[in-house]
Amino acid sequence: MSDTRITVIAYVHAKEEMKKEVEKELLKLVAPTRSEPGCIVYDLYRSAERKTLFMFYECWRSKKDLDEHLQMPYVRHFMKKAGEMLTEPVSVSLWERLSPSIHK
Repeated sequence: MSDTRITVIAYVHAKEEMKKEVEKELLKLVAPTRSEPGCIVYDLYRSAERKTLFMFYECWRSKKDLDEHLQMPYVRHFMKKAGEMLTEPVSVSLWERLSPSIHK
């Protein structure tokens, strides 16, 4: 994969009894991540149908920037706690945009 902009879709499946705690922990990731130099977009969503399903939509300047993000202490801290709060491992997929963007 080249060092071009990369989009990430990450799904987080919370245990029913942990959904509020997971939401709180995920929201803690937003501000520090958005301040990382390679971060273009970092948005957290919750499913309208399944309140235990969360999704991050992320855009990064490069794969290198994403890799650096994954080593940040706040990300590593969440991943250590994730096992006790989630029904399955975080699902991550990487995407490269093919169409021109309509956004400046």
